[in-house]
Amino acid sequence: MAQRKGCLIGCGVALVLGVGLIVALVFGVGKFLDMADKTLIDPAVYEAVKTGDAEGEVRDRLPSGESFVKSALKEGGPAEPEGSTCAWYISSGEAKNGAETVLRFCFKDGRLAEKAQYPMK
Repeated sequence: MAQRKGCLIGCGVALVLGVGLIVALVFGVGKFLDMADKTLIDPAVYEAVKTGDAEGEVRDRLPSGESFVKSALKEGGPAEPEGSTCAWYISSGEAKNGAETVLRFCFKDGRLAEKAQYPMK
């Protein structure tokens, strides 16, 4: 009887842990996809904004989130303009030569100072 009770307790604990793991995975994947969506930008938005445009107007067209892989997106890009604040995104367009395209927007003094696109390393 004691062995049976121990087995039932063990199975119950395994079931709770299994369900908890599944819930955590589903939540984690959902959160990851939500964050990834905030780093994607339509190439048409990149083409539409011009250097000198007001920072507020440009940022209104950009996704709401900052990239969670910012350090990876910085690699291989041109030097940031001195004194500027930059934001990095991944193009939602088709990958070229097997590499995603990084779209960078740099702001200085309330204006879009520079925009750059380059392949992700």
